[in-house]
Amino acid sequence: MHVIHHPVFVLLSLVVAVLGSWTSLDLFQRMQSQLGQARLVWLALSALTMGLSIWSMHFVAMLGFDPGSAVRYDPQLTLLSLLVAILATGGAFLFAADPARRRTQLLIAGAAMGVGICSMHYIGMAALRTAISFGYDPALVVLSLVIAIAASIAAILIARKKVSMRWQIYAAGTLGAAIVGMHYTAMGALRLRPTTEAIVDRLSGAPPYILAFAVAAGTIMVLFLALLASLHDQRANVLAALEAGGIGYWELDFSSKFLQVSSKGQQLLGFGKMRHIAFDDFLNRLSSDDRSRSVEAFASSLRTGVDFDEEYRLAEETRWLNIRGRRIMDGHRNAGRMIGIVIDVTDRQEAFSAIAQSDRRQRLLIDELNHRVKNTLATIQSIARQTARSSETVADFQKNFEARLVSLSATHNALTQGRWEAARLHDLFAHEAKPYSSDQFRLAGPDVVVTPNQALSLGMVIHELATNAAKYGALSKEGGCVSVEWQVNDSDQASFLVVVWDEKDGPPVDAPKRNGFGSRLIESCIVRELAGTFEINYAPTGVQCSLQVPLYRKDVSNASSLLKST
Repeated sequence: MHVIHHPVFVLLSLVVAVLGSWTSLDLFQRMQSQLGQARLVWLALSALTMGLSIWSMHFVAMLGFDPGSAVRYDPQLTLLSLLVAILATGGAFLFAADPARRRTQLLIAGAAMGVGICSMHYIGMAALRTAISFGYDPALVVLSLVIAIAASIAAILIARKKVSMRWQIYAAGTLGAAIVGMHYTAMGALRLRPTTEAIVDRLSGAPPYILAFAVAAGTIMVLFLALLASLHDQRANVLAALEAGGIGYWELDFSSKFLQVSSKGQQLLGFGKMRHIAFDDFLNRLSSDDRSRSVEAFASSLRTGVDFDEEYRLAEETRWLNIRGRRIMDGHRNAGRMIGIVIDVTDRQEAFSAIAQSDRRQRLLIDELNHRVKNTLATIQSIARQTARSSETVADFQKNFEARLVSLSATHNALTQGRWEAARLHDLFAHEAKPYSSDQFRLAGPDVVVTPNQALSLGMVIHELATNAAKYGALSKEGGCVSVEWQVNDSDQASFLVVVWDEKDGPPVDAPKRNGFGSRLIESCIVRELAGTFEINYAPTGVQCSLQVPLYRKDVSNASSLLKST
């Protein structure tokens, strides 16, 4: 008899086979990235999907089979054919999941799977109850077995490889077509022989349409559930990877103005465990300066489609967040939502701020260095000019000039200890007193800190007083003594440093007839540079000099703090 297959069901069976092949291969790929019990779960789901899709394809195809007589299906044999399909594919997939398997072993597993699939087909045919008797062409039966084995081996080999999306589409289409080809080759082997016995009314079993539609609906539902499970697993893996990298994930629905934020994103934004977050609540987490800018940036991204990428500071916190997003269009080409990530960039912002601050400080230091070098050169020029004016010979000039440069250098050393921000007054006097005993050069006064400009001027004055005392005054005679005392007097506007230089037991002193270099230097340093006052008394018992220099409180406080830190 002639066998009729309805084209609609042929096409439907092909769709089921291809969809099942795609889903099964995708689930097997997911399985290879899992460990432990999760690996077995995904393997079982992959085998179940493959076996169920092949079994469903068979009965969907059988729905379009018209033998010319009413048919029924034996429930027990139908269920047995399903178990055979699942066990055959499950065993083969479980065997192939071991990466240590050799190609020969995989070929054997594929062959066993092909035999199981082919057995499923013929068991399903045995479940068929009709008034027509069946026979089979042995050659086509063997051919259907060969096709089943070839399709199974191909499924095993493809499933073990990491393939691209395009290659997986080709593989699923080829594998599904091969499975359908096996079925219709086996159906081509079928030989129908009509009988004259009226047994249609005595047939038992499920009607074919009910069975076919139930199988198709159930299989399609399982396949879509498997795809959803795969997509959910993929989404979970992506979110887990983002969480591991300290990155939060968010979605914004433009119609409801609600945000869906991952747990890490909620932590970064400072929210608790909230399923949905209003967009206004998100804006309130930003600093007041950033809220309007955020609204404008979101609107611009929504309007133009340019990716959203902004950095904001959280309100009442010192943390900074980098928020990025991309507009997603719906089926009507309207902007339905935006998805993106949130990253804590506080360290980066602090690093940028530190770099900017360091750059500003470096420019300030360069400007200050330039200023100080000019001042130092001007001071040396003045020393050279005044020394030359008061020296009678080149040798005197060399001696006096070198001594004054050494004094200037000592002052620089004292300032270097304070990072050129401050110096101790005691250190300036101690340098000049170093060659003498404590009985000859007596120092008394509190710990006073002076600024660089004050240190340079006072250092020059102290050196001139000490040099004059060593040449002509108390330090030029054994038993002579220099006593230096200083103190700080406070007023409402400023503090004043008062220094008293007193020489005793030296040779008789005569007042000079004209102002020498020392007097001019003291006047230049104290009066012009430091806006102070001085008084020199040439008493017969020794020179007495009194200095008064304003110490502005802010400068003194800053200098004292710096020296304490060092």
